[in-house]
Amino acid sequence: MAKITPPKYVKQVLITLQSHGYPAYLVGGCVRDMILGVHPQDWDICTSARPEQVRELFAHTVTTGIRHGTVTVMLRSHAVEVTTFRSEGGYADHRHPDAVSFVGDLTSDLARRDFTMNAIALPPDGLIADPFGGIADIEKGLIRCVGEPKRRFEEDALRMFRALRFSARLGFTVEEQTLAAIYEKAPLAASLSAERVRDEVEKMLLTKQPQILLTVIDAGLLDRYLRRRGDDPVAELIRITALPKKALPRWAAFCAILERHGLIDSPQSFLQALRLDGRTLRCCGDCCALLRDPPPKTPKEWKILLNRYGVDTTSCAAQCSDILYTRHCRDELRAVLKSGECFSIRHLAVTGDDLVELGLRGRELGEMLNFLLDYVMDYPENNRRELLLQLAGGTEES
Repeated sequence: MAKITPPKYVKQVLITLQSHGYPAYLVGGCVRDMILGVHPQDWDICTSARPEQVRELFAHTVTTGIRHGTVTVMLRSHAVEVTTFRSEGGYADHRHPDAVSFVGDLTSDLARRDFTMNAIALPPDGLIADPFGGIADIEKGLIRCVGEPKRRFEEDALRMFRALRFSARLGFTVEEQTLAAIYEKAPLAASLSAERVRDEVEKMLLTKQPQILLTVIDAGLLDRYLRRRGDDPVAELIRITALPKKALPRWAAFCAILERHGLIDSPQSFLQALRLDGRTLRCCGDCCALLRDPPPKTPKEWKILLNRYGVDTTSCAAQCSDILYTRHCRDELRAVLKSGECFSIRHLAVTGDDLVELGLRGRELGEMLNFLLDYVMDYPENNRRELLLQLAGGTEES
């Protein structure tokens, strides 16, 4: 295992539990990441101590998941989740256990977990517990379910998305039986909340291998949101990696690809079904609309788009156009933005108040502002207050 040690506040929680007679272990993603040589973002501990016993040992705790045996221990500004060894029974909604039973041994707790790489535990003495071969699977680059894959996915359908997301993020292969179970149990994904599906899809989009979404689509995990027809979009999905690792341009490119291949009716309806926010809906919808048209050919055409759609949407469309159609839109847009030339009424050298002083009102005022903007977009060097006032019917230049 890589030489990564938990921070002092995490060791303090472990040692406090152990010193009071409660076995305690680092568990789950933090152990996996340590083995991979990656610094964990979160630290999780499992222990034989019951939630009420954990609360007695630490001055500041939050009962974040008391029903499932989880207490968050607060040490200064740090938070550590501490969960009692448990087993789970029944998953009527294919997501949450119907009942949780606290158990006394570590192996029973690890047996309920999703994948072998996440079923490894590490105590303070460093004698790692790996009853399901998680370390060997990490070394092989395999994602394998703990126990029977079909059962794991029947318990929690979100695990199917997680398996593929981990595959994309870590560059691992989904083990054959686990992948077969995903294809067989994919209809269970329809029971998941749209928000959960959205979050998993976004995380996949932000990996270095967003083409994993082709497997997601092919398996049927998104059947609730997509039409199952159209041709293979894998080449375009791979190109998404050329985009910045930001959600907005990657969602826009994904929508454009799905629309192009006949998998969705519209970006707006697809994103709305997945409960994306209004800004993302508007930007992706406008971006896809722009991609259906030929790209701008002149600086003025770029400025017209910037005025109509704003910098974010226009930049997003330029980025997507380049990766999907091998254009040079980003360079052209960047040159326009770098020039500092006016493309918005608020960047004119005169204001509405200036024109009001000239006696313009209402519709006439709006038309004049638009006239001046159009003029300045044609002649950017003439965005000067005196000249614009003269054009609007003001005084002679002094």
